[in-house]
Amino acid sequence: MTGRRVLWRAVTRNRWQLSTGTGLISLHMVCESLVPILIGVIVDQAIGPGDAGALVLWVAALAGLFTALSMAYRFGARRLMLAIADEAHLLRVEVASKIMHPRGVRTDRRAGDLLTVATTDTDNTSYLLDYVPRVAGALTATAVSAAALLVIDVQLGLAVLVGTPLVLLGLQAASPVITRRVTEQQDLAGEATSLAADLVSGVRPLRGIGAERAAAGRYDEVSRRSLRAALRAARTQGAYLSASTAGGALLAGGIAVLAGWYALNGRVTVGELITVIGLAQFLMEPIGTLAVAPGWVAEARASADRVATVLDAPALLPEGTQTLGTGSPDLELRALRYGPLDGVDLHVRPGEFVGVVPHRSADGEALVKILSGRVPPDEYEGGVLVGGTHLAHLGPADARRALLVEPHLTDLFTGTVEENVTAGGPLDEATLAASAAGQVVSAHPDGLAHVVAERGAGLSGGQRQRLALARALTARPSILVLHDPTTAVDAVTEHEIARGLRALRHPGSGRLTTVVVTSSPALLAMTDRVVVLDGGRIAAEGTHAGLAVSDDDYNRAVLR
Repeated sequence: MTGRRVLWRAVTRNRWQLSTGTGLISLHMVCESLVPILIGVIVDQAIGPGDAGALVLWVAALAGLFTALSMAYRFGARRLMLAIADEAHLLRVEVASKIMHPRGVRTDRRAGDLLTVATTDTDNTSYLLDYVPRVAGALTATAVSAAALLVIDVQLGLAVLVGTPLVLLGLQAASPVITRRVTEQQDLAGEATSLAADLVSGVRPLRGIGAERAAAGRYDEVSRRSLRAALRAARTQGAYLSASTAGGALLAGGIAVLAGWYALNGRVTVGELITVIGLAQFLMEPIGTLAVAPGWVAEARASADRVATVLDAPALLPEGTQTLGTGSPDLELRALRYGPLDGVDLHVRPGEFVGVVPHRSADGEALVKILSGRVPPDEYEGGVLVGGTHLAHLGPADARRALLVEPHLTDLFTGTVEENVTAGGPLDEATLAASAAGQVVSAHPDGLAHVVAERGAGLSGGQRQRLALARALTARPSILVLHDPTTAVDAVTEHEIARGLRALRHPGSGRLTTVVVTSSPALLAMTDRVVVLDGGRIAAEGTHAGLAVSDDDYNRAVLR
């Protein structure tokens, strides 16, 4: 998949609307070019001889011509706008489906940049369907005008036929520069958007550690780079537009001057002079369109290239085909090596509640990243088995049904509290109690109907954590992995969540499995056993109470 192929596909799958619209727009431009021709005929055939009857007939013909050009434009534009809207929608759906596919997408683009591709770039790509009929109409109008000028005088016609390609060829040299600078501008704009989204979602933690100034400085730097790229692109496009406008005006003006000279010498009639001057003025529009069209196409091509990089990106995870049997699966890590992890072996039995305490935060983040399916299997060594089957070999639906990972930084979405918790399913009051999310509900007059802003911007960090935990618990997966789910709540609420989590998922001889990666003593006290990661390996294992007595390093990490 390339940008050129994305553009070609846009043309081919909208060929009916595009061909009809292009034909009507070309007809509109033909009618436009016939207006000065008809006016010249009226002068020579009716006004010059003083024939009132002929004047009425020719004026009626002129009225019919204006009616035809108006209707052609109206219906042609309607067809083309429908095609543009359809193509933009199809591209947005394709890009969004690729990004949100359960197997993931392997790309270096961050979330904000992917959002830019899925919105701005898909729109820019679809605008090609506007540029094609404009170019076709401009070429048609130029050809009709040149033919009319050839009939009036061969040299006038040749001036158009030779001068127009020369102007366009001279301007074509700037097209690669425009493409390069527009691409740079769009890439840096996407980077700035991504960073802004990250900063907005993390504004409360930044305030907590006093890092607002550093974060603002980083965004200021990226924003300035984006601004400089936008100015470079604008200067290039502005210079190109100035050159194209000047070239078209000089060509049209030269034709008008030459026709005036011929009229003085009696080589053309008064009506023909009026026609030539009218055509010269009219030609500024199609020649100007043909001159700036390469810049338009360059911008569409730059956006199409960015769309193509997403559509052509390989899947993050392989196409799993195996399914899980009935019953509760276990979770097993075999000699797992990835990043700081250096041969982790861990077996979590069905129904077990296990705590994982990483002495280095990077160890916990690497473990959660692999379990959440954000690392392709060819980038780590060892295996992750769910129910005896490698996680990478499971189909996405089976994998997500058996294993759900709730990362430390989670997103809430625009909608009500209830919609964020249930994700379209039934509401479970027990999950609200276990996650202490009931406190969030009662804190707002609208309760479950309280509207949550994008990314939960109107909620505190603790409220966002509790709603995200409630959402994870509502899903009732066989294996639930939680990463630091209580870092933003107070100690009293943390103890309440720990007890609720134990009561909901491990009331007795249940078969639900829970793994919590944390250093919270309240949560660890509720687990069946605790595994300690140090130096990328399992350094200790036991109960929370036992490790607190026998392991000084554990004490320093957990009971500080």
